[in-house]
Amino acid sequence: MTLNPAAPEPTELFGIRVDVGSMDDAVHLICDHAERRQGGLVCVANVDMLTRAKRTPRLAGLMRGAVAVVTDGMPLVWALRRLHRRDRASRVYGPGLVLAVCEAAMHRGQSVFLYGGTPDELALMQASLLQRFPALQVAGAVSPPMLPAEPGLDAEIVERINASGASVVFVGLGCPKQEFWMDTHQQQLQPVSIGVGLAFALIAGTKSQAPRWMREHGLEWLYRLCQEPGRLWKRYLVGNTLFIGYVLRDLLLPARRRAP
Repeated sequence: MTLNPAAPEPTELFGIRVDVGSMDDAVHLICDHAERRQGGLVCVANVDMLTRAKRTPRLAGLMRGAVAVVTDGMPLVWALRRLHRRDRASRVYGPGLVLAVCEAAMHRGQSVFLYGGTPDELALMQASLLQRFPALQVAGAVSPPMLPAEPGLDAEIVERINASGASVVFVGLGCPKQEFWMDTHQQQLQPVSIGVGLAFALIAGTKSQAPRWMREHGLEWLYRLCQEPGRLWKRYLVGNTLFIGYVLRDLLLPARRRAP
């Protein structure tokens, strides 16, 4: 980790807030914020989240008020560099962010809480984290029942998480459910919440990770589509098509680049 990370720089891509910065920048900001125990949420944005936010005012609004909106997805990084000349933009990969925050939390004496996934997945994820970071404090782990698309406030889980003393809550419910859950609970929770979705399954080993070359070339979506075509085809057809349309629009009409 760099000695003096810069603060991630909030900007906009197609009218949606995203931050420009590195993994080190994001980890430093998150852990510093976590020390204050004032709640807040962190979004891990990819093409799917960004295009959903364009169509979902609540999602776009909570992203504007987030502690950070990191760029998980090479297409977002390429768009920031090409359309807005943001050379500092780099990928902050969701599973990598979980591991980096856990490592930093271990060194700072901060603890983490896991919320999401199945009971077996949580057990595997916790074992994987402790194998990597033996001194990491895992303050708790909860696999919730099936939640509605926009979960309501759960006072019992708020009390449990706050009482655990956790500094960071990793939330793995999938987008946008996890973002809505974090938004609903952030004013009551003391730790900062990070929506990390698929990272639970990848760290647990219940799903396989795309090869590095696919991740570096923005093709992780294709790997996932091949794994779960029935569930994911519509998401990628809609999201990827819209994203390409936004990029082409801004390339052809530069004056409209920052239009919402």
